[in-house]
Amino acid sequence: MDISPEMLGEMLAHAREEVPNECCGVVGVVPAAAAADGRPARAMRVRRARNVHASPKRFEIDGRDVIRAMSEFEEAGWEIGAIYHSHTHTAPYPSQTDINFAAHWPGVEWIIVGLADPTEPEIRSYLIEEGTVREVEIAQIAA
Repeated sequence: MDISPEMLGEMLAHAREEVPNECCGVVGVVPAAAAADGRPARAMRVRRARNVHASPKRFEIDGRDVIRAMSEFEEAGWEIGAIYHSHTHTAPYPSQTDINFAAHWPGVEWIIVGLADPTEPEIRSYLIEEGTVREVEIAQIAA
């Protein structure tokens, strides 16, 4: 996915604001199939969501927030291209809970903001398909 540094900054700010709990949200993208030049999906909007568990160890996006985001994105000709959340005490690598949850969202990237070391936060992205985790590049582009 191509994404601007500003959008990555929005995710990082959201993660820091929610500490000690995990944050979550979605990213609206212009699908790769719609890009005339064959480039990857391009992030257009970061939309925060409420973690219904308000927990430092797990997240679940409020269904109403997902519906609102899907509606907004559809109106703009976009789709949900990524779900993001934070890990407040561990590395930004999918937990077994994340892997299980990903089964409900095939083809969507999983962006994790790692805050285990608050002075050196990490943001990584993964595709999780049939229980297999594969890290994918986050290509930073101009806004």
